[in-house]
Amino acid sequence: MTDGSVRIGITGPIGCGKSTVAGWLRDRGAAVIDADQVAREVVEPGEPALAAVLAEFGPSVRAPDGRLDRAALGRMVFADPAVLRRLEAIIHPAVRPRIEAAISAAEADGVAAVAIEAIKLVEGGLATLCDEVWLITCNPIRQLARVVERGLTSADAAGRIRAQGDLMARLAPAASRVIDTTGSMEETLAVVDAAYRAALGRAKSR
Repeated sequence: MTDGSVRIGITGPIGCGKSTVAGWLRDRGAAVIDADQVAREVVEPGEPALAAVLAEFGPSVRAPDGRLDRAALGRMVFADPAVLRRLEAIIHPAVRPRIEAAISAAEADGVAAVAIEAIKLVEGGLATLCDEVWLITCNPIRQLARVVERGLTSADAAGRIRAQGDLMARLAPAASRVIDTTGSMEETLAVVDAAYRAALGRAKSR
């Protein structure tokens, strides 16, 4: 989308390795923007989105110090897709302008690539900002194991995965490339390296 930098969207279900792939791209010189981190920033105290979330979901998601009680909110949204959509209607419009500003700042610095890591890359409208969309996937057994490694019980991990529903089916039409991380670290890294070289090559040929 620009003459100099290539923009790569990185998305996929929980536990499949989005952050790992984004980290590898960072190691190779890409500027990485973590949409989850931006989403946390827009609900910090004093931010309009925090006030909107508290107004929408009530005092049960307000911590004693006035911050957002993420655990309480998480229990609500993971239990009901309709509630999650209500939350996203507040968060996504607040996140997008900050992502756009971060992209512009990175490109002004002359980076070869900008990677946007976002589980809601498509639903949040961020895929339209990208030249390529990489869908990161893995087999269900490996996915569950990786989510459990984050400190969740098997039941909680399975619930988080189920809450994403048919995410793969929704993301697949927008994907330029599918990267399966089920194999070894070395195998996956080789695939990512090849994909990154191809993306940079196409950017230079524009």
